[in-house]
Amino acid sequence: MSNNIEGMKTWSGLSKNKRRPSEYEIVTTNLQTRTRHPDQAYELSPAPLLKMNSWYQKNVSECPLQHENWEDFRDPDKLIYRDYTRLQDGQEEYIDGLFNEQDEMGHDHKLESRWLDVLERLFTPRRYLQSALQMGAAYIVQIAPASTITAAASFQEGDEFRWLSRIAYRTYELQKAHPKRGFGQNERAVWEDDSAWQGMRKLFEMALATYDWGENFVAMNLVAKPIADETHRQLAQSAIDSNDMFLSLLIENQMRDSERSRHWSSALVKFAITNENNRSVIEGWIEKWMVLGREAAIQYCKALPTCKERSRDEMAAHVIGIVENYHREMGLTGK
Repeated sequence: MSNNIEGMKTWSGLSKNKRRPSEYEIVTTNLQTRTRHPDQAYELSPAPLLKMNSWYQKNVSECPLQHENWEDFRDPDKLIYRDYTRLQDGQEEYIDGLFNEQDEMGHDHKLESRWLDVLERLFTPRRYLQSALQMGAAYIVQIAPASTITAAASFQEGDEFRWLSRIAYRTYELQKAHPKRGFGQNERAVWEDDSAWQGMRKLFEMALATYDWGENFVAMNLVAKPIADETHRQLAQSAIDSNDMFLSLLIENQMRDSERSRHWSSALVKFAITNENNRSVIEGWIEKWMVLGREAAIQYCKALPTCKERSRDEMAAHVIGIVENYHREMGLTGK
C-alpha cells in the first residue's frame, strides 16, 4: 500500500516554508473553520438563509480591507498561551507585592482629600472603560479573518480583564479606607454624566457598534485604546505629583500590556498595507476616528489636576501627539 504523504516532515499547511514550523506556528495558524467557506462561515445553511453567515460575509468577506491570505500574518512577539501565562504570572506577583506593601504602609489613609476627589472622578470609573476595552478585544477574537490575529487579540482581551479586575479591587480598597466617600457607589453616574468621560464614552460606544472587522480593528486598536491608555499615563503623572506612587506604578505596569497590543497591531497594519489598496482605507478610517479620539483626550485632560510641567491643554496635545506619531511609525501619513 503506497503512502502518499511519505517524507512529509511538517504540517502540510506550513510546508511552503520549507523548514520545520515553530511551536508558535503550529498552535496558532489555520485554526479557524469559518474561513474555509466565506459564504457559509458557520457551516450550516449558506447565506442568506442563516443570518450569522450573512453577517460574516458582510463584515469580513466584503470588508474594504483585503489580503490574499490573512493567515500569513505573524505576531511579532510569537506569543503562545504557555508563555503568556508565565509572563503574566510574574506581573501579577509584582502587583500583589505592591498591594501588600501599600496595605502595610497604610497608604490609602495618607492620601490627600483633593487627590481622593481625582480618584473618584478619573480613576475608579475607569472600570467601565476597561469593560469596553475588553469587549472590543473580544469582538476582534470573534470576527478576525485569521487565527493568528485571533490569538493576539485573545491575549489582549486577557490583559484588559486583568486590569478590569485590578481596578475593581482597588476601588474596594479605597471604599474600605474612605467609607464616607462615593467609592464603589458613584462610578456609573460619573461614567455616564461627568464631562471628563463623555468624549471617551462616545468614542468607545461608537467603536463597539462598528461591525466591519477592519474598521473595528482600526477604531479600537489604533485610536480608542491608544487614546485611553495615553490619558491614563497622564493620570499616572498626576499621581506622582500627588504623592500616590502606588497608582503610578500600577499604571506603569498596565502600560506594558498596552505596548504589547501596539506591537502586534502595528505589525498587522504593516502586513495589511503590503496590499497597497489597504493603505488609503486604513488612513481614511484613522482620520474618521481620530476626530472622536482627539475630543476624548481633550475632555479627559481638562479634568486632570494642573502640574508645573504642562497645562491641561498641553497634556491633551501630548496624548494626541503620541497617538499620531504611533500612526506615522506604521508607515501611515497621519492627518
